[in-house]
Amino acid sequence: MTDTTEDLIETFPNPNPGRDFTIDIDCPEFTSVCPKTGHPDFGTIHITYVPDGRCIELKSLKLYLQSYRQRGIFYEAATNVILDHLVVACAPRRMIVVGDFSARGGITTKVTVAYPALS
Repeated sequence: MTDTTEDLIETFPNPNPGRDFTIDIDCPEFTSVCPKTGHPDFGTIHITYVPDGRCIELKSLKLYLQSYRQRGIFYEAATNVILDHLVVACAPRRMIVVGDFSARGGITTKVTVAYPALS
């Protein structure tokens, strides 16, 4: 997977750039690969953002997230990389990405990252 978002995540002009509004996106079929065990990891990616000039186009977001299916990456890294890529793609006013990962060995993991950073 490439680390450039220009070819992966498309955007479109915000129809109301003068108004703050929140967009909530849930992606319940996120899959990646544990780099330690090679087993698949499953989870839901929750994205909440206040757009500025651009909004995220959903089909390209789906294809971008599907690109993780064969990528060996830890939960924490995946959630942070997704936030970084989305921020570069659409330059939101605010964004939170939550990776809510399914149980493995009886343990669930939820990773929350924010732009600007949480204090």
